Amino acid sequence: MSGTKSGGHADDPFQEGGGSLLRQPMAVWATAGASVVAFMGIGLVDPILPSIARGLHASNSQVSLLFTSYFLITAFAMLVTGFVSSRIGGRKTLLAGLALVVVFAALSGMSGSVGELVGFRAGWGLGNALFVSTSLAVIVGAAAGGSAAAILLYESALGLGMACGPLLGAILGDLKWRYPFFGTAVLMAVGFVAITAFLKEQPRPARKTSLLDPLRALGHGGLASAAVAAFFYNYAFFTVLAFTPFVLDMSPYSSGGVFFAWGVLLAVFSVLVAPRLQHRFGSLKVLGGSLLLLAADLLVLGYGDHTTAVVCTVLSGAFIGLNNTVFTELALGVSDAPRPVASAGYNFVRWFAAAAAPFLAPKIEEWTDLHVPFVVAAAAAVAGAGIVAVRRRALTIEAAELEPRHAAQDGVSAFAN
Repeated sequence: MSGTKSGGHADDPFQEGGGSLLRQPMAVWATAGASVVAFMGIGLVDPILPSIARGLHASNSQVSLLFTSYFLITAFAMLVTGFVSSRIGGRKTLLAGLALVVVFAALSGMSGSVGELVGFRAGWGLGNALFVSTSLAVIVGAAAGGSAAAILLYESALGLGMACGPLLGAILGDLKWRYPFFGTAVLMAVGFVAITAFLKEQPRPARKTSLLDPLRALGHGGLASAAVAAFFYNYAFFTVLAFTPFVLDMSPYSSGGVFFAWGVLLAVFSVLVAPRLQHRFGSLKVLGGSLLLLAADLLVLGYGDHTTAVVCTVLSGAFIGLNNTVFTELALGVSDAPRPVASAGYNFVRWFAAAAAPFLAPKIEEWTDLHVPFVVAAAAAVAGAGIVAVRRRALTIEAAELEPRHAAQDGVSAFAN
């Protein structure tokens, strides 16, 4: 498989603007801090899924709908966020998203049935989509010292949130499964106050985004190929995130520790390792190789003993981090569509897999046995690698065109990861 020799990153992500990374206005720190909490919300429920199932007398497949409702709404919200932010501005979009998360996270903690909890998670997903789809552009717009340091700060917030979400869920969930939801509501309320106090309104884009622009962008063969390949990859990704906690069947603390280590590897490989591998081997070779390694890891996870399953769960974070970075860069650079529009269309497709996997994996286990969900997830990862190989010409772009670190200047969110 061919690809650019430069993944679009500088060989050292700390080199450009690295000196100004910590010298940022309070508006940047307020938004970055809220971003950490927003990303924590994705994996927050991981270590407490079994506890929620017991507390609400629900089956594994019913509890997994917490992810399904969250990401199904997120998928459709991708068509709306650009429409909203281009009309009311970034600051108001951030505050609207935060307010929705505060309300629906608190309501989640008060749920009396799994149906209520699933519904409240859907509202939470809408709020999170509004926030994270806008926050990177806001950070870069408010940052001092160039965009590179600001984007690195945002990517670090993403990784920290993905790593700390399960840990917070474990600490609070060990006391009671409802507490992580209340904790998130409190933290996001603090973020709301901080952004209200420190962030001024950012300039609005010259052109307003329509609801259909992201769908029109998918008419480009390269972007459509990246989106479909990412769809299969996301199925594998969210089988790990949403189904593995039931397989590990550990205490909230132990499960939280496993997924904290998983999140650390995800962050390190996404921010530090992926740029170097892309620079050496090219984006498509890195992507195809990491997808096949993820497939192998999933097969070993599904058929290994408990210790092996723990090791493979943590190790999958490395492959997921690589895939996240390269897929995002391909989606943003492969077509001539404005990057926010390309990102929205790409995310609209791939988040459907994030909604499907948490529901289908427990169902497949019920219909067959514990191993088959991981076989299906591994097959999905291989399918993604196959699409990358077959469509490599459509996905190959010149190094000069692949500049993900400039994407924020067009208002793109790193949540495309």
